[in-house]
Amino acid sequence: MTTDTDHFTLSRHLPLPPDRLWQVLTDARAREHWGAPTEGMVLSVEVTDLREGGLERHRCGPAEAPDFIVDTRWYRLDPPSLAVFTETLRFEGMTVGTSLVTYALTPQDGGTALDLAVSLSSFSGPEATADFRLGWEGGLANLDRYVAALATGAPA
Repeated sequence: MTTDTDHFTLSRHLPLPPDRLWQVLTDARAREHWGAPTEGMVLSVEVTDLREGGLERHRCGPAEAPDFIVDTRWYRLDPPSLAVFTETLRFEGMTVGTSLVTYALTPQDGGTALDLAVSLSSFSGPEATADFRLGWEGGLANLDRYVAALATGAPA
């Protein structure tokens, strides 16, 4: 079995203050609205425990068969400015990869600058590292739309 690694950063400016954006990023039910990487996919909460050391479990995948299991372990929660957690992705009983993720939130221009850093180890080949990045990019595109709706008071 190979282990391939990657690291990437993504940034966004979002039109919510840090305390409201914090809720959107850390609340498991809110992540169900924006966390799936592409249209036709879902992210559904099975277990939620938002505290340092807490474990959350989501299922992700096509709506008709969300067979990917995502375990999130929270390591640092410093609301509303910093969250550090790992995500381990499993499929059919096999661990596909794990990542260390950092959210850094900074007040900026009436909203929040979100800087996301992801360090990744893939256990299923180098193509999975690109898939993880595409997943985060898709999730953040959904986050942009979700937050824009919240900021205008439109239904999210």
